[in-house]
Amino acid sequence: MATTKIILKKDKIKSDGTIPLYLRIIKDRKAKFISLGYSVMPQHWNDKDGTVRKSHPNAKWLNNYLAKKISDAQRVSLELEATSEYTNPKRLKQSILGRSSEKFIPYAEKYVTNLEKKGKIGSYDKANAAVSKLKKYIGKKDFTFDDLTVYFLKNYEEYLQVELSNSVNTIHSNMKIIRRIVKEAINDDLFTSSKNPFLKYKLKWEKTEIMFLTEEELTSLENLELAEGSMKYHHRNIYVFACYAGGLRISDICQLKWGDFDGERIIVNTMKSDSVVSIKLPHKAIEILNLYMPEKQNPHFYIFPLLKNDVEYDPKQLFTAISSVTAYTNTDLKDLAKAAKINKHIHFHTSRHTWATRALRKGMRIEYVSKLMGHSSIKTTQIYAKIVNEDLDKAMDVFND
Repeated sequence: MATTKIILKKDKIKSDGTIPLYLRIIKDRKAKFISLGYSVMPQHWNDKDGTVRKSHPNAKWLNNYLAKKISDAQRVSLELEATSEYTNPKRLKQSILGRSSEKFIPYAEKYVTNLEKKGKIGSYDKANAAVSKLKKYIGKKDFTFDDLTVYFLKNYEEYLQVELSNSVNTIHSNMKIIRRIVKEAINDDLFTSSKNPFLKYKLKWEKTEIMFLTEEELTSLENLELAEGSMKYHHRNIYVFACYAGGLRISDICQLKWGDFDGERIIVNTMKSDSVVSIKLPHKAIEILNLYMPEKQNPHFYIFPLLKNDVEYDPKQLFTAISSVTAYTNTDLKDLAKAAKINKHIHFHTSRHTWATRALRKGMRIEYVSKLMGHSSIKTTQIYAKIVNEDLDKAMDVFND
């Protein structure tokens, strides 16, 4: 329960000798002060009772005013205590002053800026795009956390779907970022968990087909004759390498250096999950590395010719460079699939799916697959096990012929 009292703010004494009156709110040993707009001489103030002495010319009126302020503050405090799991002094002060809750967009923009400062450029780009989209929808309204209701989210979802033609999964990604910002605000005591609209508003997601190569298709891609040193040659090689080397993401392959390879295994500090993974490479992956191995190795040089060795990339430059490599690689992979007579739309991430399904088919335990892929939960990996099991079920249908 918060305690309230009228006090003289003696550190703010005015030139005429009067001292301003403040309402002090203490909650969980934290204090907030609200100026009441009046000042009195110290001799006119009864500190024990928190009232103006009769010697003050307007004592009766001023004491009535102060009593009302105390009463209002206690009423607001009780109301907030009854409806909120936790009420901090700042929120009490805002409510007593009649101010609305924290503005959403400035808080969201601060959240986005912090992602950039932390070097989480991929997350920054996605969050920045989501917040910019929301900002455009809100317009010039004075939008606060209290305005972020289930009704608002449903209307915003309709806007994304109808006006912007966003897919269900794109809307899911945008809403997920908003949900994360709300969670941060709750952690910062700016918003109560009981008011969280995402307790009632459920995010929607459509399952997408996971594309991967069969053994025959992978072999066909491996056997393509390509001009050595061409970008298609390099892009094919890193794709095949990923299919054998734990399904590494292209962001991690781009940053592999000779110092990460000991002749048998690679040590990878994954860019997305920021986890360190040690992968013992099979012969095929080592054969690909041998194609790039110089006579004299520099442990600080990149293994694959995708990033520049003479450039010190800051996080934003690195993200931009890897995004460029990814786009170029995916464009080439379309042509390579066609040349290998693979009738599938492949992009680099399908190498990750290919490795996972191959590993499970070859009998690798799912927890090992999960660990090597850097998944935070085995639930993420289970989707591949389901694919393999479905293929086995189809194989058993031969007995129905």
